[in-house]
Amino acid sequence: MTDLQKDILVGLLFVVGIFAFISGAFIVSAAVFASSAIFSNIRQTVQIQD
Repeated sequence: MTDLQKDILVGLLFVVGIFAFISGAFIVSAAVFASSAIFSNIRQTVQIQD
């Protein structure tokens, strides 16, 4: 994945998490926010190691 694709993925996961939180699906929103944080941290870790 390119950096643009990863940024788009993290952004979409964040927006989906907000909508899930607003709709009351707290378990789903927590899982989406967690996956967004994981993808964001993986991207930063790879950049630091390169």
